[in-house]
Amino acid sequence: MNLTKLNKNGVDIARITSSELQITDVQSALDLIATVNYETGCDRIILDKSAVCEDFFDLKTQLAGEILQKFINYRVKVALIGDFSVYSSKSFKDFMYEINQGRSIFFLSNEEEALDKLSKA
Repeated sequence: MNLTKLNKNGVDIARITSSELQITDVQSALDLIATVNYETGCDRIILDKSAVCEDFFDLKTQLAGEILQKFINYRVKVALIGDFSVYSSKSFKDFMYEINQGRSIFFLSNEEEALDKLSKA
Protein backbone atom coordinates (compact mmCIF):
# COMPACT_ATOMS: atom_id res chain seq x y z
CA MET A 1 0.00 0.00 0.00
CA ASN A 2 1.25 3.45 -0.93
CA LEU A 3 0.02 6.49 0.95
CA THR A 4 0.30 9.96 -0.54
CA LYS A 5 -0.78 13.07 1.30
CA LEU A 6 -2.49 15.56 -1.03
CA ASN A 7 -3.79 19.02 -0.26
CA LYS A 8 -6.64 20.86 -1.93
CA ASN A 9 -8.15 24.11 -0.66
CA GLY A 10 -6.10 23.76 2.52
CA VAL A 11 -7.52 20.31 3.28
CA ASP A 12 -5.23 17.29 3.68
CA ILE A 13 -6.43 14.16 1.90
CA ALA A 14 -4.76 10.74 1.89
CA ARG A 15 -4.57 8.97 -1.47
CA ILE A 16 -4.15 5.22 -1.22
CA THR A 17 -2.83 3.22 -4.16
CA SER A 18 -2.40 -0.50 -3.95
CA SER A 19 -2.31 -3.55 -6.16
CA GLU A 20 -3.78 -5.60 -3.31
CA LEU A 21 -7.17 -5.60 -1.60
CA GLN A 22 -7.16 -3.20 1.34
CA ILE A 23 -10.75 -3.67 2.52
CA THR A 24 -12.07 -7.22 2.76
CA ASP A 25 -14.11 -6.97 5.97
CA VAL A 26 -14.97 -4.58 8.79
CA GLN A 27 -11.69 -5.16 10.64
CA SER A 28 -9.57 -4.39 7.58
CA ALA A 29 -11.52 -1.14 7.14
CA LEU A 30 -10.82 -0.20 10.76
CA ASP A 31 -7.15 -1.08 10.29
CA LEU A 32 -7.01 1.12 7.19
CA ILE A 33 -8.59 4.06 9.03
CA ALA A 34 -6.06 3.70 11.87
CA THR A 35 -3.07 3.35 9.52
CA VAL A 36 -4.03 6.38 7.45
CA ASN A 37 -4.59 8.49 10.54
CA TYR A 38 -1.32 7.39 12.13
CA GLU A 39 0.84 7.80 9.03
CA THR A 40 -0.70 10.95 7.53
CA GLY A 41 -2.97 12.52 10.14
CA CYS A 42 -5.69 12.68 7.48
CA ASP A 43 -9.38 12.06 8.09
CA ARG A 44 -10.21 12.07 4.36
CA ILE A 45 -9.28 9.19 2.08
CA ILE A 46 -9.34 8.48 -1.64
CA LEU A 47 -9.34 4.76 -2.42
CA ASP A 48 -9.58 2.89 -5.71
CA LYS A 49 -12.60 0.63 -6.10
CA SER A 50 -10.22 -2.20 -6.98
CA ALA A 51 -8.82 -2.12 -3.41
CA VAL A 52 -12.21 -3.15 -2.03
CA CYS A 53 -13.47 -6.74 -2.16
CA GLU A 54 -16.32 -7.56 -4.54
CA ASP A 55 -18.62 -8.63 -1.67
CA PHE A 56 -18.76 -4.95 -0.69
CA PHE A 57 -20.64 -4.19 -3.92
CA ASP A 58 -23.23 -6.93 -3.34
CA LEU A 59 -25.72 -5.31 -0.98
CA LYS A 60 -27.08 -8.72 0.09
CA THR A 61 -23.87 -9.30 2.06
CA GLN A 62 -24.52 -6.11 4.11
CA LEU A 63 -20.76 -5.57 4.07
CA ALA A 64 -21.01 -2.12 2.47
CA GLY A 65 -23.32 -0.83 5.20
CA GLU A 66 -21.19 -2.25 8.00
CA ILE A 67 -17.95 -0.86 6.57
CA LEU A 68 -19.30 2.56 5.64
CA GLN A 69 -20.82 2.89 9.12
CA LYS A 70 -17.30 2.53 10.58
CA PHE A 71 -16.06 5.41 8.42
CA ILE A 72 -18.98 7.53 9.67
CA ASN A 73 -18.47 6.49 13.31
CA TYR A 74 -14.81 7.49 13.18
CA ARG A 75 -15.60 10.70 11.26
CA VAL A 76 -13.49 9.70 8.27
CA LYS A 77 -14.66 10.87 4.87
CA VAL A 78 -13.92 8.54 1.99
CA ALA A 79 -14.21 8.63 -1.78
CA LEU A 80 -14.16 5.37 -3.69
CA ILE A 81 -13.10 5.99 -7.27
CA GLY A 82 -13.49 3.84 -10.34
CA ASP A 83 -15.95 2.57 -12.91
CA PHE A 84 -19.14 1.63 -11.11
CA SER A 85 -21.14 1.06 -14.30
CA VAL A 86 -20.21 -2.63 -14.14
CA TYR A 87 -22.75 -3.02 -11.32
CA SER A 88 -26.15 -3.27 -12.95
CA SER A 89 -28.18 -3.82 -9.77
CA LYS A 90 -30.84 -1.14 -9.39
CA SER A 91 -30.56 -1.38 -5.61
CA PHE A 92 -26.81 -0.73 -5.75
CA LYS A 93 -27.29 2.22 -8.11
CA ASP A 94 -29.92 3.63 -5.72
CA PHE A 95 -27.53 3.03 -2.81
CA MET A 96 -24.73 4.94 -4.58
CA TYR A 97 -27.10 7.79 -5.41
CA GLU A 98 -28.22 8.12 -1.79
CA ILE A 99 -24.66 7.89 -0.45
CA ASN A 100 -23.47 10.59 -2.85
CA GLN A 101 -26.14 12.97 -1.51
CA GLY A 102 -24.38 13.04 1.86
CA ARG A 103 -21.17 14.75 2.94
CA SER A 104 -19.04 11.83 4.12
CA ILE A 105 -18.89 9.04 1.55
CA PHE A 106 -18.72 9.28 -2.22
CA PHE A 107 -18.65 6.96 -5.21
CA LEU A 108 -16.87 8.90 -7.95
CA SER A 109 -15.23 8.20 -11.28
CA ASN A 110 -11.79 9.79 -10.78
CA GLU A 111 -9.28 11.33 -8.39
CA GLU A 112 -9.97 14.93 -9.41
CA GLU A 113 -13.68 14.59 -8.58
CA ALA A 114 -12.73 12.98 -5.28
CA LEU A 115 -10.33 15.81 -4.38
CA ASP A 116 -13.04 18.37 -5.15
CA LYS A 117 -15.70 16.61 -3.07
CA LEU A 118 -13.48 15.79 -0.12
CA SER A 119 -11.99 19.28 0.05
CA LYS A 120 -15.48 20.79 0.28
CA ALA A 121 -17.17 18.19 2.48
